[in-house]
Amino acid sequence: MKKVKKMLALMLAAMLVLSIVGCSQDEKKDSENESSTSEKTAEDKVLHIGLSMNTLNNPFFVDVSEGVKKGAEEKGVELSITDAQNDPSKQQTDVENLLQKDLDLIIIDPSDSDAIIAAVEAANKKGVPVITIDRASNGGEVVVHIGFDAIYSGTIAGSYLVDALGGEGKIVEIMGIMGTNVAQDRSAGFNSIVSETPGFEVVAAQSANFDRAEAMSVMENILQANPEIDGVYAANDEMAMGALEAIEGAGRLDEIVLIGCDAIDPALEALRAGRLEATIAEPPFFLGKNALLYAVDYLNGKEVEEKNIIMDSKLVTPENVDELITKE
Repeated sequence: MKKVKKMLALMLAAMLVLSIVGCSQDEKKDSENESSTSEKTAEDKVLHIGLSMNTLNNPFFVDVSEGVKKGAEEKGVELSITDAQNDPSKQQTDVENLLQKDLDLIIIDPSDSDAIIAAVEAANKKGVPVITIDRASNGGEVVVHIGFDAIYSGTIAGSYLVDALGGEGKIVEIMGIMGTNVAQDRSAGFNSIVSETPGFEVVAAQSANFDRAEAMSVMENILQANPEIDGVYAANDEMAMGALEAIEGAGRLDEIVLIGCDAIDPALEALRAGRLEATIAEPPFFLGKNALLYAVDYLNGKEVEEKNIIMDSKLVTPENVDELITKE
């Protein structure tokens, strides 16, 4: 009887050990499954990126947004896009609204380099990384700024007019929104060349706020006041197109060499038609696409090597337009 009891006790102990081992293995499997599910969720997470545009009423910035969309499409990123309509206060509200969403990162193209500081700081406070494009922010923390060397672009324009006019003539500068670093730098670059060219006389330098209609009006007034004008630099192609309309309307197309900046489609068409002498390629489509691709790399853990990424600017004329301009 004692033997039987002893055997039963041993059998019960063995069953208990097997039960404990079994539970432990089940728990381990459950833990592994949970870990696998967690890793899969992290890998498969759809990134959500906000894009705050300063305006979508300008072909340059439309192309920027199209580039961002193309990059998002390629990478499977969800985008939320706003249009500040060139209003700094609206852009502040736009950014605040975007930050209410579950964003992984926000890309901002500022309408004003000073006014945007509060919006950048709001994103910083919320822990949402910021990338600025084209126009920089004068404050707040950004992961990176991606744009062009606006000073260099201005020097390209100045040097082109020196060559085209033989270093002599009466010239006009139509400036952009002077609250932005881009407008300030393009003007500074242009004037660094002009000031060193004794044969140039600047008969007018006026802002048209990067706007086509305003540039047309500004140029009409300048043409009326100045019977002799040899060259015009417009700090973006929208203003160049407005100035071109005024010049053609005054019947003075053959008298004036006109150069713009940005290489937007209407300017390229005018180049090919012989109505515009030159522009400077700062391809907006690739600016937008590169910003999106950089954002994805950053969110996937790629180390930030530079805080300021400068894309290349090139002079575009009727001779090289088809060689330089592509969206492939």
